[in-house]
Amino acid sequence: MTNKNTQKNNNNAVQSREDRLKAALKANMAKRKAQAKARSKSTAATTEAEKE
Repeated sequence: MTNKNTQKNNNNAVQSREDRLKAALKANMAKRKAQAKARSKSTAATTEAEKE
C-alpha cells in the first residue's frame, strides 16, 4: 500500500516540478522578447537620428 502512495506522491512532485519549470520558461521567454523589442526600438531610433 505504501508503494502506491509513494508513486502517487512522486508523480505529483514530478508534475509540479514540470509545471514550475514550464511557468519559469514562459516568463523568461516573455522577458527576453520584451528586451529584444526594446533593443530593436532603440536601434531604430538611433538609426533614424543618424540619418538626419
